[in-house]
Amino acid sequence: MEPTLTTIDTPPVRPPVRAPVGTAVPAQRSFASVRAVVALMLREMSTRYGRTPGGYVWAILEPIGALAVMSVVFSILLHAPPLGNSFVLFYASGYLAYTMAANVTAQVQGAIGFSKPLLMYPAVSWIDAIFAKLILNSLTHSVVMIVVFFGVFQFTSATTSLSFGPMVLATALAAGLGFGIGTLNCVLVGLFPVWGQIWGIITRPLFLAAGVLFIYENMPAYAQNLMWYTPWIHITGLFRTGVYPSYTADYVSIPVILLWSLVPLALGLILMRRYYQDILNR
Repeated sequence: MEPTLTTIDTPPVRPPVRAPVGTAVPAQRSFASVRAVVALMLREMSTRYGRTPGGYVWAILEPIGALAVMSVVFSILLHAPPLGNSFVLFYASGYLAYTMAANVTAQVQGAIGFSKPLLMYPAVSWIDAIFAKLILNSLTHSVVMIVVFFGVFQFTSATTSLSFGPMVLATALAAGLGFGIGTLNCVLVGLFPVWGQIWGIITRPLFLAAGVLFIYENMPAYAQNLMWYTPWIHITGLFRTGVYPSYTADYVSIPVILLWSLVPLALGLILMRRYYQDILNR
């Protein structure tokens, strides 16, 4: 008797489901975003500094030159700085804190315009360009701060005991403030290019209003009432509490700084997500 073969019905094998074109696994996208940010940072380093004689040296010489000029001028006009015994240290404590916020704002503001050719590629997004500007310029300015303070204590008669906690906090808040305002300005400049010139005119007095050349307590009462609502005076005041242990800036309010940082940042991210393609197509 011949054996009989039995057949077992097997379900058809379905082809693997592929993700739609343009989608990516979050981990893969995160890794790709990190690579894009690093690539954009390297591109800016080679473009902004690599083609200039001296390169990064100018990023350090520029604030040193500004501090030297201000120190000489005001040492002639005034007998002593408002705090401490060194004009250079006093102006460095205000100038470096203020320019951290100002420089990050200016660089993040131009992030889309600077990286526009690369943003045509799907692998690079607008958030990559903004973060690249934030990280590179924050790190560069932090290095400048370290070099300047090292030089001040090595080559001048300045003496003080630094408290790094308030200095680091003020530096981080300044970078966050620049990130928030710069992100909103990035959208506004993309939609209305004239806003860049308007913002430059509006912010020219901020160098004085931020307390770089004086301290908040020496201002008239009406000026104190106005400037308390601006974040820059709080940043310089907080930074100086770390430079001068005897200085207590009771007026400093971190919530004011955070309000000026987070509200423009949230508004800028929402508007950028909505009008990003319109800005690229202009």
